[in-house]
Amino acid sequence: MVAFSLAQFPLYLMQDPSIGMYDGAAGSAEALRLRNVIFTRVLLDLFLYASGMVFAAGLAHLIRRADPLHGWAASLVMASMSVWLGVTLVANGFEGGLALDAQAPEPDPSVNRALTMGYVLIYNSSVAFVITALFIGSAGYGTAAARVLPSWTRWVAYGAVLLCAAAVPSMYAGPAEPAGFYNAAGWGPVVIANFPPLIWIVIASALLQRRPPSTVRPGLAPSESSNSDKGGHGKGQPWAS
Repeated sequence: MVAFSLAQFPLYLMQDPSIGMYDGAAGSAEALRLRNVIFTRVLLDLFLYASGMVFAAGLAHLIRRADPLHGWAASLVMASMSVWLGVTLVANGFEGGLALDAQAPEPDPSVNRALTMGYVLIYNSSVAFVITALFIGSAGYGTAAARVLPSWTRWVAYGAVLLCAAAVPSMYAGPAEPAGFYNAAGWGPVVIANFPPLIWIVIASALLQRRPPSTVRPGLAPSESSNSDKGGHGKGQPWAS
């Protein structure tokens, strides 16, 4: 998931920074020049979404298995990831549409501008930041509360949530300008609301790789498994708080 996200970073650097988002004619010409780059970004996103669904489903399963009382958090993890990917797929469709329209014999500049303004709030802006915060917050709380991950990891997630929340009002900060720091398309919100969640995902993935195996038996609640284990070792909660 992280690899597919980071692989797109150099592809976005290939765009001409001198072309404004409100210049439909120049935007169409740029989309034509970078059409294969745009399609590659969309393709990488599709792999990102598939891996994200697997990651979210795994977290939800581990939370429910470790502590059924936090099943609501597991449901929120899965639901927020589904919404996150669903709205971003719309943005990818708009972005791919830029490249498709640019290949017309006479591209319509108004189409380029409309699609650009249509996806800017969804993709790496306020809409995505709200859903990202919901996913990271619920995943950070659920995995720590159920002791799927050490309790300190929740604070990394909460920090990411705060940064995402700080980036949400950027849509009020004037015209969309990628070269600006804080606006709907600014590089500041993109950095502070994307990399901290990725850091939590990397930490969670690394810890899950070395997580002690649970002794919860299929079909038994954690307490039942604990009582049936000799020596009292298996509690279904490998990480101590």
